[in-house]
Amino acid sequence: MTAAVIAFTRRGAALGRRLADALGATLHVPARFAGEVGAQAYDSLTAWTAWAWEQADSLLFIGAAGIAVRAIAPHIKDKFTDPAVVSVDEGGRFVIPLLSGHVGGANALALQVAALTGGQAAVSTATDVNGLFAVDVWAREQDMVITDRVLAKEVSAALLEGKPVGFTSDFNHSCPVGLTESRAELGVWVTWKTGGGPFPRTLRLCPKGLILGVGCRKGTPMEAIQAAVEAALTGYEPRGVEQIATIDLKEKEPGLLAFCQAHDLPLTVFSAEELAKAEGDFTPSAFVREITGVDNVCERAAVRAGGMLLVRKQAKNGVTVAVAGRKIP
Repeated sequence: MTAAVIAFTRRGAALGRRLADALGATLHVPARFAGEVGAQAYDSLTAWTAWAWEQADSLLFIGAAGIAVRAIAPHIKDKFTDPAVVSVDEGGRFVIPLLSGHVGGANALALQVAALTGGQAAVSTATDVNGLFAVDVWAREQDMVITDRVLAKEVSAALLEGKPVGFTSDFNHSCPVGLTESRAELGVWVTWKTGGGPFPRTLRLCPKGLILGVGCRKGTPMEAIQAAVEAALTGYEPRGVEQIATIDLKEKEPGLLAFCQAHDLPLTVFSAEELAKAEGDFTPSAFVREITGVDNVCERAAVRAGGMLLVRKQAKNGVTVAVAGRKIP
């Protein structure tokens, strides 16, 4: 988590220096004493907040909570995308998670800061106060995508009302404390799949871990790659994709690079020799072997990148795509 710390007084800056060092964060203070504490100077609170909102995962204000509230108010959009915001008085006595307590990690940051200052974290989210399972916290800790925000809120509401919430996983997850593996009207399903779930009302949590192996002709546009990927992912959650893999011949293919950039996905490339060492049963092609030196690119690349093959080679408009999945711990 990248954190940005701001303080407004010399006493606050002293605490800010200690917290920034412990958190691996940047400290920003007024220019008149920035040199004294080895911090960066900020010109205006408005400009600093706008910068930090885009650049940091968490914002820590050292001073009155009201200052922080007024500064962040114009930027607040959604608890699933807003950064964590925490306020602590310059004496370090009270640490208040103001925004994105669960998904953004403000509650966890507040507890961490309180442990450093010897103060008290004022965590007020209902599931925490009542000691209940928090689906958004669990999903964040497990690096999972919450596919339905409304159902996520309903899970928390049901637990607060004492109603049973079911749980099942396609992987090796134990049932979290507070949920049940028995039949329930509402439940949580950890899966890469889409569609109807095992409960009448199912919240799908999707782990990151899908790998796309991609092969394409020279000059293939991004739109063709996008269409082929969508077809290959039929029945699987696109937000579970974490990596693209291909042969090194396609390392600078403009359409493929544009696709990766559009979806913020890393591209891993392998030589023909490396792909040939992939273990498994793959769909061979004499044409592909003649062009690339290996009988299959997409399936071998997906497996070579660390996955187990889930969807074999799918061809569409000169693009081949295979889907593999990593082992989920």
